[in-house]
Amino acid sequence: MTTSTDQPPAPPLEADDPVQLGLRPDSAITAPRVFWPAAGILLVFVALAVALPKRLGDTLDSLNGTIIGDLGWFYVLLVSACIGFSLWIAFSPMGNVVLGKDDEDADFGLKTWFSMLFAAGMGIGLVFWGVAEPLNHYASPPPGTADGDAAAARAAMDTTFLHWGLHAWGIYVVVGLAVAYAVHRKGRPVSIRWALEPIFGDRVRGRLGDVIDVIAVVGTLFGVATSLGFGVSQIGAGLAYLGVVDEASTTLKVALIIGITAIAIVSVVSGIDKGIKWLSNINMGMAAVFLLVVAVVGPTVFILGDFVQQLGSYLRNFFDLSFRTMTFQGDEGSTWLAGWTTFYWGWWMSWAPFVGVFIARISRGRTVREFVTGVLLVPTLVTFLWFSVMGGSAIYREMFGSGGLVGEDGAVSTDAALFQLIDGLPASGLLSVVAMLLVVIFFVTSSDSGSFVVDMLASGGDPEPPVWSRVFWGVLEGVIAATLLVAGAVSGGDALGALQTMAILLALPFSLVMIGMMVATAKALMHENWLNQRAERRLLAAEVAGEIARVSGTVPEPIRDDRRRKRPSSGT
Repeated sequence: MTTSTDQPPAPPLEADDPVQLGLRPDSAITAPRVFWPAAGILLVFVALAVALPKRLGDTLDSLNGTIIGDLGWFYVLLVSACIGFSLWIAFSPMGNVVLGKDDEDADFGLKTWFSMLFAAGMGIGLVFWGVAEPLNHYASPPPGTADGDAAAARAAMDTTFLHWGLHAWGIYVVVGLAVAYAVHRKGRPVSIRWALEPIFGDRVRGRLGDVIDVIAVVGTLFGVATSLGFGVSQIGAGLAYLGVVDEASTTLKVALIIGITAIAIVSVVSGIDKGIKWLSNINMGMAAVFLLVVAVVGPTVFILGDFVQQLGSYLRNFFDLSFRTMTFQGDEGSTWLAGWTTFYWGWWMSWAPFVGVFIARISRGRTVREFVTGVLLVPTLVTFLWFSVMGGSAIYREMFGSGGLVGEDGAVSTDAALFQLIDGLPASGLLSVVAMLLVVIFFVTSSDSGSFVVDMLASGGDPEPPVWSRVFWGVLEGVIAATLLVAGAVSGGDALGALQTMAILLALPFSLVMIGMMVATAKALMHENWLNQRAERRLLAAEVAGEIARVSGTVPEPIRDDRRRKRPSSGT
């Protein structure tokens, strides 16, 4: 293990860095070269969405088709490389390095740490897609799937596990580990740019670093705002399905965004150790109870058997799924891949700055091995269990039960699929209310943690950014989602689709940053491991030389202090 004396010193104080000098006023913008360009890009995009929704949508569709359609192979290869990189780092001697001082304890216990990273990383997506994605793949299997319901069901679960399993969390490991090493081991500010210092040196302090952080801020805002749109769409669909409202109108969705964003702002203002931490723990508890109830009142034996079998199927087909580009399925395969797998890889990359920085922020004191295995394996297993219960119950109903979740035309109501499943279970009314609460709280935890991370990036890595700027970014997330929902309703287009496309487009430049992160992290850890090995060789050589000298008689025996060996008086 690396000794604390081997750690490089913290970066020197700079005369123009008020954060490092401790002179920053509480309300000052500490990184204007990141803050204002990022805010300007986001506001300009919102203005264009309102003024020219049709033209903007056509432009984004064209760019989206080029990137996702033509560069799908690149995304597939990169994400698979993230898995290999993560496992190599974890199981090498470099896994012993502590993300902090060598004798430092972890800031958060395992339960709290896991709850926070999981809720921020995938929570709202699991609720939204838990039933809908397996059903979509079952109704319209990936090209090349064998005929028959059983083959379609297996392909549906394999594909869902691929999209939400190790690959997604491998992306987060790459970003989170690079940032955590720079922040906790090297003492750098909480910022994406410092993760690339091992390969770019002091250039990360200048314009290059500014560009990297701006990309991260903009991509994160679009990613979180799109998830807010998905969340309110599901809540609105649930309210309409339960008869609370006649339809999930745009006005209702905007009102939901305003209300939930307000709750998220209260949470983010309270800080990471209070609101975000408490909400994450509450949310994970509710999600666990909800999952258990659905598993018990649903087809329990089928769910358990499918979960075990599906783990084997995922492991058996892991490499085939990881490198599947559907080259021999022609246009049909390319279209399917662009709409699902490549879309997901770009989607996770657009979330990676947010989730990576957030889990780095809460991971001080853990070893590299603990970080990788905790982030990579534990959430993946819980995610698999979630999809086995929710998606497995839905597929069971279609194959062996009353059906009704897939329309006669093969269509699946993605927004309402969860509530349609719940409607066929005992205590469906109560479960529907719990499901909506889960969406709301996952919504809040994604928004508040996203706002916190964005503010850290836009504030030059300040771990405790000003309250007003936390509020600014939280409000901007809600404004982006609400504005594009309204613009889409007015133009008749798909505003959330345009927002989603923008997030995927921004994933392309960030994918290059991720490659740099893998190179930089490997370089830094390999150098630290080399220092350790050299120190161990020197220590061993010194011990051998001392022993040889003692045996040969060139060095006198150590003087024995008989007083230390005397027994204490018995008092008799």
